[in-house]
Parts: sequence; C-alpha cells; structure tokens
Amino acid sequence: MREAVRYHAYRYFVLDDPEITDAEYDALYDQLLAIERDNPALITPDSPTQRVGGEPLNAFQSVDHRAPMLSLGKCSTIEEVEAWLRRCGSDLDRDVGDLMCELKFDGVAVNLLYENGVLVQAATRGDGTTGELITANVKTIQSVPLRLMGEGIPNWVEIRGEIYIKIADFESYNARAVEKGERLFVSPRNSAAGSLRQKDPAMTAMRPLSLFCYSVGGHSNDYEPQTHEETIEDLRRWGCRVNEYPTKCANATACADFIARVGEMRDSLPYEIDGVVIKVNDLATQRDLGFYIRQPRWAVAFKYPPVDARTQLKDVDYQVGRTGAITPVARLEPVQIDRVTVSNATLHNQDEIERLGLRKGSTVMLRRAGDVIPKIVANLETGDGPEIKAPECCPSCGTKLTRGEDETILRCPAQLACPAQLQNAVIYFCSRECLDIRGMGTKRVEQLLEAGLIKRNSDIFTLQQDVLVKLERLGEKSAQALLDAIESAKETTYPRFINSLGIRNIGEDTSTLLADRFPTLEDLINAGYDALNAIENIAGTIAQNVLDFFAIEANREEARRLVALGVRWPKRETPTSLELADQIWVLTGKTSRPRAEVKAMLVARGAKVSGSVSKNTTHVFAGENAGSKLAKAQELGVRILDETEFNALFS
Repeated sequence: MREAVRYHAYRYFVLDDPEITDAEYDALYDQLLAIERDNPALITPDSPTQRVGGEPLNAFQSVDHRAPMLSLGKCSTIEEVEAWLRRCGSDLDRDVGDLMCELKFDGVAVNLLYENGVLVQAATRGDGTTGELITANVKTIQSVPLRLMGEGIPNWVEIRGEIYIKIADFESYNARAVEKGERLFVSPRNSAAGSLRQKDPAMTAMRPLSLFCYSVGGHSNDYEPQTHEETIEDLRRWGCRVNEYPTKCANATACADFIARVGEMRDSLPYEIDGVVIKVNDLATQRDLGFYIRQPRWAVAFKYPPVDARTQLKDVDYQVGRTGAITPVARLEPVQIDRVTVSNATLHNQDEIERLGLRKGSTVMLRRAGDVIPKIVANLETGDGPEIKAPECCPSCGTKLTRGEDETILRCPAQLACPAQLQNAVIYFCSRECLDIRGMGTKRVEQLLEAGLIKRNSDIFTLQQDVLVKLERLGEKSAQALLDAIESAKETTYPRFINSLGIRNIGEDTSTLLADRFPTLEDLINAGYDALNAIENIAGTIAQNVLDFFAIEANREEARRLVALGVRWPKRETPTSLELADQIWVLTGKTSRPRAEVKAMLVARGAKVSGSVSKNTTHVFAGENAGSKLAKAQELGVRILDETEFNALFS
C-alpha cells in the first residue's frame, strides 16, 4: 500500500503525469493512513503520511554541509561568458570541454541529505558551509522524495535543488488572501523563503511550494559519476523532479544560443527565472579548476537585463548605517516590477541626487535586478516640488555630519554614541554572517537597547535571566532560550569573528583573507600597513580601514573583551614554516593531485599562487599536457618542477 501511494504521488507531483484521479489517490492515501493508525509499529519516516508532523520549532538549528554549497559568479553579457571560459582554459592550460546550460530558478536553494536512500536532513544554503536545518518543513513539499527509488543509489548523497512557487500558485494564493483579508505575498521568491522559515511545519504544508533538483553535492565513495550530465540523469532515475531544459553545449557560441532561446520564452515559463547557469560538464575538470573563496571557478551565472518601470518620487528620507554612512532613500509612488510592488529605492548618496537633478514630484525610471534593492536610474521629468537638500546633522543623534577627503558619502562621526549606528552594529553582530545569534532579530535588539541592557556588542554576553524576564514578551522559557542561543554563539570561526567587529568595508571574503594572514587576534590588532596592503585582493583603502579601526582604543578593548567573555574559535592551522614565503608559483597541466590541494600545500608554506607566468614568477609546477604557461616559463628561465620533483620537495 505504501509503495502504491508513493508511486502515484511520484507520477502526480514529480512527472506531472498522473495515472489515477485525485479521488482515487485520496482513497489510497486514506487507506494507508488508517492502516498506520491501527498499526503504529508499521510507520516509517519515509512514509507518505509522515510529510507533516512534529512540534513547532522555537528556532532553526545550524548544520554543516558535507560539501560546500557556494554561490555563483555573475555575467551579464556574452563577452563576459567568453572571458570566463578563457580564464578557465588558462588556469587549466587546456580546453574545458563540453558545458551544461540550465535555467537559474528564482527561488531558495536547499541541500537534501539522503542516507541509504532516505531523506534524513534538509538545510538552506546559509553561508555555503553552514545552513539552517529545515527538514520538517521541506518534508511537507510533495515533490520532495522522502525515499529515492531505482538502482545505483549511494550510501549517502547530498542533492541540491531550488524550492520555488509557481507563478499561477502565487497569484491564486494572493487572490484567496485578498478574499480573507490576510497578508499578501510580496513575490514568489520571498514567499518561498518565508514559507520555509515557518516554525510550524503545518503552516509550510499550506504553502504551494515546489522543487527542482539540479545537482549532486557530496556523496559516498560508492558513487562515481564522470559528468554533470550523468548526475542529472541519475537524479531523474532516483525519482527527483528535474527541469526539462538542461542542455549540453560545445562552446560559448552554443551557450549564447541557449541564453537567447531561454530569453525569448522566459515570460511564458510557469515559474520565475533570473538567468542561466553554465557549468563545466566534466567533473574531473571541475575538481581541477577548484574554487575561489566564495564561489566555484567551474560555473557561472548569466543574468538577464534588469526590468525598468516609471513612477513618481514623493520624498527622500535619510538613514544611518552601522558605520555612520548617511544614505538617502527614495519614497515612491508604489509600482509593480516583476510582480513585486516597489515603494522605496536607494539613491546611494547626495551626489547621485544632484547628478540626476531630482526634486520631489519628479517622474523617474526605476530599475530592479533580481533581489537587488531597486534604484533610480533616470529622471524622466523633473518635478516642481522643492529641492532635496542634504542634512547637516545626523537624523538619529544630531551630530554634525562630516565628509572625508575624496568621499561622496556623508558620515556621522558619533560611532556607537549614535543610537542608529549602535542598533545597526548590534543587528549586524548578531546576523548569520557574523556570530549568528538566534532570536536576536531587529525587534529584540531594539527592545534590549531601549531597556539600556546593551551599550556595545559584548554586553550581549553579560545578559542575565533575572533581568530579561522583566522585559515584555520574555518569560522564563523565552529568556532561557535566548541565553542558550547566546551561549552557543560563543563557538564561532575566526573569519566570522573578524567580520562581526564591523570594520568598514570588511565583509566575509576579506575577513577570511585577514584570518589566513594573521592567525591570532593580537597579530591582527598589531598588523602594520605594509603587511595588510601586501595581501592579495586587499586594496590600500581597506588596509587603512583596518589600521584606523584598531587605532581606536575602545575597538581594541571591545575585541579583547569579546574573547574574555568566552567567544572562541578553533585554532587555525598555521604554517609549520614560511620556507616558501618569497616564492610565486604557477600551476599548469594535469596532475594526480587536485589543483586546489596543490595550491593549499603551497599557501600553507607561505607561497603565493598566481594564474599567469610573469617576470616575478619563481616556480612553475608543470603536469601533463602543460601548454603556453610552460613555454613562457622556459622563455623566462623560471624554475620548472614536474610532479616527481614537486612531491620530493614536500616529502
């Protein structure tokens, strides 16, 4: 009976090709439900009746992906796609071979973990390494297989997919919401994201969510696919819902043809897409290409041009960011772009307002690309309202604003004495990109600030239950849950800690670079300009920002206080020696080791690894079928090592 229900659910929700009527399926399902109700010992986690169940959650737990789930680099022109392909070929010193082109769905990426064919875990992408556990919610989605079918299923496998809401389902849901006087969905993508973050799985089950599976992540050694195309076919064979459009392309020209065809039919698709994903098909070549810090080298996303709309500028407000930047925000006559109602847009800075010649009442051209905050790109008709003048004082604390030399941005110099900067700094500190403190959202932070319990980030780790329970909406259980989340957040990573300090222009990627170069907090605090500026991909301005931040005694004290209050991270592996510190290596050709492993071995000993041979190159590691890089190295007299010599060097 269970297999019959599972089979017909697969025909209906995955293949869209049912063999029986809805009434017949419902009758089968009810029979299975009755059998399991009378015989509880027969219930298994992968039964179709177990899609909705479990108690509502207080918070979402974090979980590590077994293989990274990184975001993709972006291209907006065919020329950029061609440039990406040339870079791949240059890094490999050979052609990348066939490519796979697929639709880029505008939904929420998920990672599904199957063990012995059974779904045991589902998680969001998160930061690419760690996501939020949403298993109970994902199990409510009918197109998600609770058990894989067929042969050749690995002992364990991560299946990556996109959860989305079809356009027709989105519109129908909103129509019913209007009738009931309920809150409307903003967009299909935002609706999918919000549905997956419902704390009660029964609420998620009421949302019209669907799934497309598009790749395999980590997997056990009993599964050895050779190409991405092969993994797509395996997903279909295992009962996963796979999109019909993945296409193998021989070169950039074929990719351009695919992109053009998809662009023409984009508006007629039953779901939203925002581009095309292009991947190297051969998996061994993917491994050779490896990864940047936050994205794979072997894949890229082509993004279609943004959508524009006309509307009227009603007013401009000024907001204060966590580093004191004053940003003008346009308040607009609401207008729809790609089924999203937009009423606000960024104006970046006062110079932008003056450049566009904006006044209140101006008719403007608004542009929205994907999830990017909409921006005004043109003044179509200047309004007859008053000029929009920049404020002289901070709208939050009243401090006189400053503008640095060569800067276009006004700033409030009050730092954490400014309520808006303090609030935004604390919210950022608690965010998923930083210490990821669950339960410390905007409203909770506002409440704690208003109560005077937080005057700087580290105060979070001094909160006590007897004080918290006196606050509105915080009983003993809620207060203890918050304190437990704060305690858990003390276990972090060094890059996340650096990011949480709030240094201007220092985000996740730069924090990782700093952590790699300065293995301890004291090393970073005492770093000089030359050491900072020497880090690849760190410009002089960013180096100066780090220096300026730690030049302030209060910032040094705050960083050290966080550690004293228990914030900690695993000790990062440091080089046993810096024997290669003055060397610049270039890798070329095919070797028995993955290229990423070779690079890690060199970097761990202090070397830099470059993508091209120049007069500054000191060593070239040349594998099989090495090409132009080897020739140039020979011409310049650079020392060249084959695999035997390289292995001897590291033995």
